[in-house]
Order: sequence, then C-alpha cells, then structure tokens
Amino acid sequence: MKILIGDDHSVVRKGLIQILKEAYPFAEITEATDGPELFKHALKNTYEIIISDITMPGRSGIDFIKEIKDVQPKTPILILSIHPAELYALRTIKAGASGYINKESAPEELIIAVKQLISGKKYITQDVAEILFDYKRNNSDLKVHETLSNREFEVFKQIASGKTSNQIATDLALSSNTVSTYKTRLLNKMNLKNTAEITRYAIENKLI
Repeated sequence: MKILIGDDHSVVRKGLIQILKEAYPFAEITEATDGPELFKHALKNTYEIIISDITMPGRSGIDFIKEIKDVQPKTPILILSIHPAELYALRTIKAGASGYINKESAPEELIIAVKQLISGKKYITQDVAEILFDYKRNNSDLKVHETLSNREFEVFKQIASGKTSNQIATDLALSSNTVSTYKTRLLNKMNLKNTAEITRYAIENKLI
C-alpha cells in the first residue's frame, strides 16, 4: 500500500506517519514538503491515497488538487487542514478532494477517513455536510468572498494577513503585476476600496 502525504511542517508529517503506521504497518509512505513536490511524486507513482495540507509554500493547494486528479483521477485525496471547514472545504471538494478534516481531529478520525476513501467512498464530516447542503439549497445567496475564484481567494487571504505584493508573489509563485491584477479584480468583485477594507472584511467574516 502506497500513501503520499504533503505538509510543509516536519513535525506534522512525522506525526501523520506514526498514526498511519499503527493502522497500516506495511504501508510505503512518501513525504512532500510543498505543492510542486507533491505533484512531482503523483506524476511518478500511483498511490492508494494522498493526504495533504491545503496551504503550503508555492501555488495554491487547490490548483494541485485539480492537477493531481488529472494525472491520477482514481486516487482519493484527503485534505487535512488547520483551517475551519467553512473556509476551504467546499472549494477543495469542488476541486476534486474526497474528504476534508481538521488537523485538530483525533487520530482515530484520520484513520476512519483514510479507510473510507480507500474503499471508494467520500469522507464528509457533519460540518462539511452542512456546508454542502447550504450551498446546494441556497447557491444564489453566497457571501461576497465565496464568489472569488480560488486564486483570487488565496490573494485575498494573503492581503488580509498583511503581506505585501512582493511577498504574495513569492508565496504563490506569481509576478507582482499578476498579484496587482488579482487585487484589483477582487476589490471590484467585493466592492471594496483598499487593503484596509479587505482586512476588515476578513476579520468580520472570521477568514483570518
């Protein structure tokens, strides 16, 4: 059994390996420290499951979900994130992930999720189920930030957290001009005027 895990924190990776080895002692586990490395491994090998964080150095993790599903369409992807479900669960599942759980979940939940995905099923927590239900029931009443594209949302969060255009460009592997373009686009979509309003919106909606 081959498992690929992606996380930029060594302690988290080692903890995941320990938990997985207790349930699957003979599993062959490969580690990736960022999105590009995760995709590189997915190109070279086939895995029974891929477990990954959503926010790692480099491009958007959502982009890599789509790219990995293009090369390994049958491989389930479980997103293990520090972010609350309402922030990324819907986006990741729409991108092709088969499950989304929080890093604060108990080790037992991780193993349950892995077993579900390996058996060909999805793993949907109660929180994620409610988010999906609300989205399908009332898709016309989205919050403003939910209308942003995945890349616009990534730039939005980085701006709200106080990063400069150059820092964002480095983190997301974009040019500064491209970051400026995304900023202009999201300001227009959200009817906001400047960085201060972006930050205030993010705080009010508990996005940072």
